[in-house]
Amino acid sequence: MTHYNEEMTRLKESVLTMASHAESAVTRAVRALIERDDKLAQSVIDDDNIVDQLEVDIDDIAIHLLTKAPVATDLRLTTVAMKISQNLERVGDSAVTIARRAIELGTEPQLKPYVDIPRMATMSTEMLRDSITAFINREPEKARAVVPRDREVDNLNRQLHRELASFMVERPATISRCLNLMVISKCLERIADHATNVAEEVVYLYEAIDIRHSIRRIHEDQNPGS
Repeated sequence: MTHYNEEMTRLKESVLTMASHAESAVTRAVRALIERDDKLAQSVIDDDNIVDQLEVDIDDIAIHLLTKAPVATDLRLTTVAMKISQNLERVGDSAVTIARRAIELGTEPQLKPYVDIPRMATMSTEMLRDSITAFINREPEKARAVVPRDREVDNLNRQLHRELASFMVERPATISRCLNLMVISKCLERIADHATNVAEEVVYLYEAIDIRHSIRRIHEDQNPGS
């Protein structure tokens, strides 16, 4: 294997490692919320530097590869890897926000049983995992299938926001808890958005077709008000 090919392999492996850390951060942050485990939540906050450093490493590898005048397919892979790492870094940031809100919520009685939030977390992390798998295994069809799933997470986020807004009106003492849960719900919705972004980049990488906005727009036209 040439040095160039070794660097390309290292680039893909770094993206996979970063995705694993980002997904783990989300899972642990939500578990910390459900189990009211401040120590676990703090570990998510403390480990955020790992994801940040991986983004820097991926950028360094990619920039070095770009100086070697790669062919078109390698050029797409290199630039897409950088874009994926940016989305993964934001997933990590969202996990940190969830962890911080979990610590705040741990200081008050639990508002209600958590049902929608764990469901949203599972859906979002599965979308992220499928997008990364499609990237590693060269499966644009798998990536395309991720995009419509974003709507389900959007709908759960809106549903939970409506429920929490009613709580705040009827029971003003719950306002701070409701606001924290709204932020967590929005973070999970954003994680699904980042997973969708990754999926769209994977389609571009392997099909040389830019599907950003198009699939979502078609869905919205077919499902107005959804």
